[in-house]
Amino acid sequence: MRWADADAYGHINNALFLQYMEEARTRMFAEVLPTDEEGRRQKAFVVARSIVDYRAPLQYRDEPVDVHVWVVKGAAASFELGYEIRDADQLYAEATTTIVAYNLNTGRPRRLSDDERAFLSRYTKS
Repeated sequence: MRWADADAYGHINNALFLQYMEEARTRMFAEVLPTDEEGRRQKAFVVARSIVDYRAPLQYRDEPVDVHVWVVKGAAASFELGYEIRDADQLYAEATTTIVAYNLNTGRPRRLSDDERAFLSRYTKS
C-alpha cells in the first residue's frame, strides 16, 4: 500500500483495489507474456469486465495486504480470474475479472494458444 492510496478517513480508496488486482495479475502473467514488443501486441490480454464485492474497510498500514489470484474458468478466447484481497485475519474484497486474449494489431480477440492454456491450468483451483 502507498500513502496516497488512503482517503481522508485513512481507508484505502475502493478504486485502488482494481490496481492491486492488476498488479497481482501482471506478476502472475509475467512468465507467459512475450518479451518483445511485437509479440506483446499480438498476444495481449485485455480486461473486459471487473466485479468487486467489498467485504470490509482496508485501513492504510505499513504491512502489505495479500492479493490471491486464480483461474475460475476458461474458454477459447477468454478466461475469468478470481481474487481475494486479504490478510490472515480479514477478507477485504472478493472479485472477478473477465480477460480476453487480444491482438492489438488487428483490434480483435484471438484464441488462447496451447501454451497459454497450459499456463492457466496451473492456476485453476480444483
